[in-house]
Amino acid sequence: MDRVDLRGVAVFRGALDPEAQVRVLSDLRAVLAGAPLFRPETRRGRKMSVRMTSAGRVGWISDRRGYRYAARHPGGGAWPDIPQSLLALWDAHAGADRAPDTCLVNFYGEGARMGLHQDRDEADLSHPVLSLSLGDEALFRVGNVASGAPTESLWLRSGDLAVIGGAARLVHHGVDRIRFGSSSLLPDGGRVNVTLRVAT
Repeated sequence: MDRVDLRGVAVFRGALDPEAQVRVLSDLRAVLAGAPLFRPETRRGRKMSVRMTSAGRVGWISDRRGYRYAARHPGGGAWPDIPQSLLALWDAHAGADRAPDTCLVNFYGEGARMGLHQDRDEADLSHPVLSLSLGDEALFRVGNVASGAPTESLWLRSGDLAVIGGAARLVHHGVDRIRFGSSSLLPDGGRVNVTLRVAT
């Protein structure tokens, strides 16, 4: 497993082999059965291009009231438990003294993207964010903590794991585009991005 450092973000190439990717994807389908994907909107009422859901004690949501963690899915149900396969990844790579209490699942269809942003809605920013890529390749862009700084980019492949922590915990990052159809993991194409965090 090769490691690439991208402005302080550690990217572990091939952290999950193809068989492990299939197992995690099966676990995520069980999550989606209990908490279907939804398309959040920004404070200005604009729908995001990425669909998402969550697992764990709380889940991340966004609407005209702003970005925040909530105890229940927008449809009203409780969030499912975080799959053990993902908790094992946290134990192996996070180096944290707390288990994650939220798992955000993003689905990128053709043309979906995620603008540069900081992960700063968590109560304790000393814990890292673990980000797992599954499916189609994604052009991952990382800047600095300050906005408007120069950026660097890297194509993430299925099974790659990024750890955003330490001095890089608040770097701006995003996904410019996906290379739709570049992976056979999802029969209809697309990318699943899973992020584990300590939110509360």
